[in-house]
Amino acid sequence: MSGRVALALIGLVGCLAVLAPLLAPHDPNAVDLAGAYQGSSGAHLLGTDASGRDLLSRLVHGSRTALIGPFLVVVISTLLGTVLALAAVWFGGWFDQMVVRVVDAVFAFPGLLLAILATALFGSGLNAAVAALSIAYIPYIARIVRSAALRERSLPYVAALQVQGVHGVRIAVRHILPNVGGLIVANATLAFGFALMDLAGLSFIGLGVQPPTSDWGAMVGTGMAGVLQQHPQEALFAGALVVVTVGAVNVLGDRLTERWEARS
Repeated sequence: MSGRVALALIGLVGCLAVLAPLLAPHDPNAVDLAGAYQGSSGAHLLGTDASGRDLLSRLVHGSRTALIGPFLVVVISTLLGTVLALAAVWFGGWFDQMVVRVVDAVFAFPGLLLAILATALFGSGLNAAVAALSIAYIPYIARIVRSAALRERSLPYVAALQVQGVHGVRIAVRHILPNVGGLIVANATLAFGFALMDLAGLSFIGLGVQPPTSDWGAMVGTGMAGVLQQHPQEALFAGALVVVTVGAVNVLGDRLTERWEARS
């Protein structure tokens, strides 16, 4: 898959999320028990689930929760991880060592484990899962940004700016940050794919998005009962959307990383 195809697929999913109320042919939560597990028809293009709800409408609306959660995780973790990394690189010494030790300690805990612990403490739902995964992803972002920023910090132009009396914060924000910005964007893109998978997994086991809200991960979980009854369409379609979207995001992230490495 090329970068342009991946970008087009991501754009398509994004459009589905933004235009979901206009594109969905039915109310995604409208129950019709008499129409459970219907096959593809003019009224229901992808059929219905165990409660008679239109699968196409639920998949379209599910794109919103499937994307907003990973987006929040990436924004929070990238912002905090970048600030932490730049501060560690600039101040160095004991502060840098403390940041490295804290990052390593948090990095030792799997993101899903932190999310499960968070839901155990604060209850199931998207908010707890997003908060836990954001914390878990900070070390991943901070490590990469710190490594690139350390190299920038050692370049002659930084020393020249210091000699001119430019404040350290200004150097970090106006010069070092833009020079590592491409890498930050590339890794944030890859982190989005990981977060999408993690949040879908949490919804699959009932710790993420809660019914009746439509979500791809949750639909795979609820659709497993249909698989046993030879009605796999709900789990199949939702799972396929997760796989395709994550694959496209990973391809785009790889292309952005390659472009940054080529320029540096």
